[in-house]
Amino acid sequence: MIMSKYQLAIDNSQVPEGYKQTKVGLISEDWEVRAVGEICDFIVPGRNKPKNFKGDIPWITTPDIEDGRSVSESKLGLFVSRDEAKNVGSKVVPAGAVIMSCVGELGIVAFVERSIVINQQLHAFIPTEIIDPFFLLNALQSQKDYMLSIATLTAVPYLNKDNCNSIPIPIPPLPEQRAIAQTLSDVDGLIAALDQAIAKKRNIKTATMQELLTGKKRLPGFGGEWETKRLGDIANFYKGVGLSKAELMPEGTNRCIHYGELFTIYGEKISQVISGTSSKRRFVYSQENDVLMPTSDVTPNGLATASCITKSDVILGSDILVIRTSKNIIDGEFLAYSVKKNRNQIMQLVSGTTVFHLYGRDMANFVFNVPEVKEQGAIASILSDMDAEIAALEKRRAKTQAMKQGMMQELLTGKTRLIVPNNP
Repeated sequence: MIMSKYQLAIDNSQVPEGYKQTKVGLISEDWEVRAVGEICDFIVPGRNKPKNFKGDIPWITTPDIEDGRSVSESKLGLFVSRDEAKNVGSKVVPAGAVIMSCVGELGIVAFVERSIVINQQLHAFIPTEIIDPFFLLNALQSQKDYMLSIATLTAVPYLNKDNCNSIPIPIPPLPEQRAIAQTLSDVDGLIAALDQAIAKKRNIKTATMQELLTGKKRLPGFGGEWETKRLGDIANFYKGVGLSKAELMPEGTNRCIHYGELFTIYGEKISQVISGTSSKRRFVYSQENDVLMPTSDVTPNGLATASCITKSDVILGSDILVIRTSKNIIDGEFLAYSVKKNRNQIMQLVSGTTVFHLYGRDMANFVFNVPEVKEQGAIASILSDMDAEIAALEKRRAKTQAMKQGMMQELLTGKTRLIVPNNP
């Protein structure tokens, strides 16, 4: 539910002048709040999956939509005919509608650009003349907390038809709705541009890795033949010692790395360690140039993750495989990037069924090609610079997304009013 900076005043039953308390929190007194089912027609999809994917109408499921964006096609290229849609009990959702996920991750919304058919995990709202569809899109996004509060919480949370239609929506005058929607759309455009820039940088990095880590492209000043190395012939393997999440604290006296952070925080280079601990017991400590890999995960793909740490004396928690080589032979960053590039080979070394594991004895059989160590370092430096550029763009995106959330807080409650054109 929309939270307000005036929440303290609300708790004291003191509503600021010009505002009123509603189901969505404080809003401008000249606005109203209506359940979305009162201001939109809706389409409930059929419960059956099509048997025949031949037609010209896109078959849309939750993975096909991105929150706050437009949707016009199935990512899998699935289409159905009107007859097949009728057979499974689904109606065609017209262009201009807003669809929303109602099973699993709730409240993912998208604007419908062309006629589509949706599966039973989506709900479609067809705006009437009193609600702008793009304003509706943003208003629904702001109500995710409300959706969670009314959802049926089974193994997979879901909203039924009545739940979906009960979501409260603030309604300013239509011209102001359009002005708000346009303002937030401009920010969405900036976020989309950053997404495109990030994707482009990642693609360039992937192509660069392919060229540099195979020797197809040599850097100026380097020559000579590359050698094929078996990791077990040039490395020693260690394993970290127990370190629970409860023991992590930013102000801890000793820097430390929990194995889960290798998935969520760190890339191929760890130059700054964010966590600390004050626990006192025997630990395993890093040495500069060590390469760290997680040793267990619920998916084998997650284990093809490697990070070179540039600092010594950092505590390494359990489920971390420590690969230690001589800096005169192997540059740790180069090895970490080589692991990522050779993901398919790592998959062949993983063992397990429900939980997957990767041990030192497995990584000993990892085979990769290497030039002399100075060229390894030069290659790693180029890739690291690319990672820094991507990280900077991701930081900008996160700030822009936070800015949009703040704008929604202001605009969707009427705390900040826009100048509305005289002729909407």
